[in-house]
Amino acid sequence: MKPISKRGVRAIWIASGLAVLFIIGIGYWYSGSLNSNTGEADFPEKPITLIVPYAAGGGTDITARALAKAAEKYLNQPIIVVNRTGGGGSVGLMEGANAKGDGYTVTFLPAELTTLPHLGLLPITYEAFKPIAQTNFDPSAITVRAEAPWQTVNEFLDFAKEHPGEIKMGNAGTGSIWHLAAVTLEQGTGVKFAHIPFEGAGPAVSALLSGFVDAVPVSPAEVKKYVDEGKLRTLAINADKRSEALPGVPTLEEQTGIYVNFTSTWRGLAVPKDTPNEIADLLAAAFIKGTEDGEFRVTMQLNGLGLLVKDGKDFAKQLKESHDLFAKMIPELGLSRK
Repeated sequence: MKPISKRGVRAIWIASGLAVLFIIGIGYWYSGSLNSNTGEADFPEKPITLIVPYAAGGGTDITARALAKAAEKYLNQPIIVVNRTGGGGSVGLMEGANAKGDGYTVTFLPAELTTLPHLGLLPITYEAFKPIAQTNFDPSAITVRAEAPWQTVNEFLDFAKEHPGEIKMGNAGTGSIWHLAAVTLEQGTGVKFAHIPFEGAGPAVSALLSGFVDAVPVSPAEVKKYVDEGKLRTLAINADKRSEALPGVPTLEEQTGIYVNFTSTWRGLAVPKDTPNEIADLLAAAFIKGTEDGEFRVTMQLNGLGLLVKDGKDFAKQLKESHDLFAKMIPELGLSRK
């Protein structure tokens, strides 16, 4: 056997080194792939934050807290609800949209996500989110204090016509769904209110109870407790049919013959748009299971909150339809600031 030349030895060393580097590279690739898959399989490994863009006490907050409690058992991690108020909901929505897309930040979306962009109050649209589930749907209701002089909605509207701009109508923030509810009521009945914005329906209802405002156009759910206690009186439901929360209250059309075409509010859950589908699907499954929880449903019923559950695909359709509706409605009402 001929001895191996120096050049041959060098070639063997180079080939051996390349082989080792190749094996190490394969090992790193496999390890990274395994860790990546394991990361998604092990999700979640820490508590999840659920952003509510309104103050505590309103329908959005009540629904979010009840659902968080029901869903966390399916994720084996706490779901921490945080209220990020400001800008009629825009502060919380921006924080949710700009969060890291790792599944650890979920945003409870209100219908205002599809109104604020058309008012020039929010620089993003629903397209900044990946919808995972819709949870409920509620109509507007006209509510006053129990000692108010108006016993019926006709008396209320007659006074408003005779005293334009005198009735202080509280809402959940400029450009909020309840602000638009009051504006469309003005348009449909020929009255004029003084609109007073608050950071959510809860503070608006508190202002009504304290006498700071004269009426609110929020959902039956957000006033039901005080109506049942005799502190407030709901005059009318602005919807096609009566509310299950307050079945004894007639609709606006029943009492006046006037039909005001106004979409009700909805709420749902979403994650940042770049969240992996596997994680979004896991969250969706947990939250949808949460909507089937008995305690959650009792909370919704006791608070008069309408339950309407849709998966992410159908919720995405709702978001687009609502966005397109308000893109047309808001300029027609003269409210666009874009």
